[in-house]
Amino acid sequence: MIKEIRVTELDPEGFIAASVEDIRRTVGDGRAVTALSGGVDSSVVTVLGHRALGDRLRVVFVENGLMREGEAAEVVRFFAALGITVEVVDAREEFFSALKGLTDPEEKREAVTQTFYREVFGRIVKESGARYLLQGTILTDVDETVAGVKRQHNVFAQLGIDPEEAFGYRIIEPLLPLRKDGVRVVGRALSLPEGLFDRIPFPGPALAARVIGECTPERVEAARKANAVVERHLKTTKAFQYLAILHEDRVTGMRDGKRQFGRQIEVRCWDSTDARTAVPTRVPYEVLEAIAAEILTQVPDVVSVTYNIAPKPPSTIEAI
Repeated sequence: MIKEIRVTELDPEGFIAASVEDIRRTVGDGRAVTALSGGVDSSVVTVLGHRALGDRLRVVFVENGLMREGEAAEVVRFFAALGITVEVVDAREEFFSALKGLTDPEEKREAVTQTFYREVFGRIVKESGARYLLQGTILTDVDETVAGVKRQHNVFAQLGIDPEEAFGYRIIEPLLPLRKDGVRVVGRALSLPEGLFDRIPFPGPALAARVIGECTPERVEAARKANAVVERHLKTTKAFQYLAILHEDRVTGMRDGKRQFGRQIEVRCWDSTDARTAVPTRVPYEVLEAIAAEILTQVPDVVSVTYNIAPKPPSTIEAI
């Protein structure tokens, strides 16, 4: 049972000191690898690990072909400014091979999980001589997985899975007692740049969680372009999260006076504090119109753009 540290009870400086000491004690004189995605959770964990281990922490960003536009370069730049070197590993071929032909959401999540932990990081950890993987699992990830809402890719022990037995290394998860709002408080205490620790959440399976149906490179690219449009238009809002989803079904549209069976993009924007519950943001209609107009012209074959108005629950923040 994980004891939650609510944001109202959180002593960020004390939490940082205890986490650094725990990482240092667990790893000992050995080495560790951190799985950096650029999101707030993995960013905070990376800085905690760097404080604890210094050069004995290998920081890896996996380019899986499912990330946001320009994500790898942005993450490398952010962490270089903090004095932390990030190694980018190109694993696009491995991930798309694993996802080929899959349409079921849980099968897709499992394919991402196995490729990430067993294939890619299994190889990286072995090459590094490390015995530990440092990652940013938070309490909401565990809650949703145990409740059966959706299998979060980074949850193992709570499902009875021993990572050391399954993958050959142990996983250290300093942020398990926290939810997203608590992680952001810790980020501020770590003096992370505002643009880094306050970024909107991004799912572990990346754009595979925003493509309904098969994740081909071409379909993922459509979702990537749509997400870039949504993020550009909504970045000045106070929303907790905003995203675009590519639907599987084709819908009837018209171009140049002719019928066209085209793609449908769904836009979601959420107000929330900890991701357990959320309500759709009341985005001004003219902003939604601008988003739709840009997606219709910039994302190939899109003929329909919708906005989700269902709260969580029964909806979820991500589509799958």
